[in-house]
Amino acid sequence: MSLTVSAVLALPGLESLQLRAGAAGLENLVRWTYVAENEGIADWVMGGELVFVTGINHPRDERNLLRLLREAHERVTAGVVILTGEEFIHAIPESVIAEAEQLGVPLLEQPYQLKMVVVSESIGTALVQEQMLGRSREHVLQQLLDGVYQSLDVLLQRAARLDLPLAQPRQVVLIKLNNSERLFTEEPAAAAERRLQASRQLLQRRLEQILNELHEPLPLLSQGDHWIALPPTRTPHEPSNRQVFAAALDELNRELAPLRLFIGLSAGGHGPTQLPSGLGEARQALLAAQSFPERLGLCCFSDLGVLELLGAIRDRSLLDRFVANMLGPLIGDDSRHEPVLMPTLEAWFYECGNLALAAQRLAVHRNTLSYRMQRIEALTGCSFNDPHDRLNVAVALMIWRLSPSHPAWSTA
Repeated sequence: MSLTVSAVLALPGLESLQLRAGAAGLENLVRWTYVAENEGIADWVMGGELVFVTGINHPRDERNLLRLLREAHERVTAGVVILTGEEFIHAIPESVIAEAEQLGVPLLEQPYQLKMVVVSESIGTALVQEQMLGRSREHVLQQLLDGVYQSLDVLLQRAARLDLPLAQPRQVVLIKLNNSERLFTEEPAAAAERRLQASRQLLQRRLEQILNELHEPLPLLSQGDHWIALPPTRTPHEPSNRQVFAAALDELNRELAPLRLFIGLSAGGHGPTQLPSGLGEARQALLAAQSFPERLGLCCFSDLGVLELLGAIRDRSLLDRFVANMLGPLIGDDSRHEPVLMPTLEAWFYECGNLALAAQRLAVHRNTLSYRMQRIEALTGCSFNDPHDRLNVAVALMIWRLSPSHPAWSTA
């Protein structure tokens, strides 16, 4: 769906380009080309570039080539192309080849006889063509997801001409990248922006790899800090999409920290006309994944339970009024003093009413927690020995946690 390093190697006229190492990264996306003219490239690339090293403007010994390779890996570039010949870089050192293989960075060798103007023109033309084709494919998928089109038959005919495999049911996966503002509070703006762009490139590339591995891939749709993936429904003997994305979530959260990913999945397979409802399911699941830490950042619509019913209530004022009636005194008290009552309530429910565990979670004495629970009962007029009161408070707490006004000091 996009120009990859392997696709560059297959371009007409570039047959003399040779892959020397890093085959694991052949499906890396090529965003653009960059000719390295300085000693290093860390300050000059933002991720996704195919970096060309000529040796014309700066001497390139083994040590420098290793540095360029490592910086290319750190900056999530698509790959490195080293020009070789008699005049400047005679040959690629074996240590550089071994390092590229270990890092998984595609290392290509280009003879000086293959002129850079030919290479840059071929890649530039292919990038423009891929971008135009990609935009057309994404536009068709976005229309299907929005459910906004005049004729489904015409749209599906267009999808067939664009080689979009829509016959197999799809699951809608909504991915969100959070905490970008934290980068800009911890680092200088320029460094934070480079890190954010590199993280987005890494995420884009990894998600594309996942979709390719799931077969019959559809383009990954990017919308600001959200991505929409449409993997095919898995067969019973294959790992579920949930398992695949859960494994990727753990891996990516480690690599992207302090950025944090959250993932919401629709309930199951959707045909072209069902994609809008699938997207709605994925949105509800994503909200739950963000609002309930116990879900570990991933939630499927089929796991929502009562949250599915709450999400079906379109009149938000009904939900807000219910929360105000049940929890208003606690929220008000926390807004006037140190916020302890709502975190206490969250911890108590999270630990299923176990005072000792809830106190341990909040790092307070059990007697302190017991006093707070008595105060909560007094302010709300509810008794936690009454199952109906307990249910009402639990549902109100659930609605509150889904609210945009839910503060970051949640402990559950």
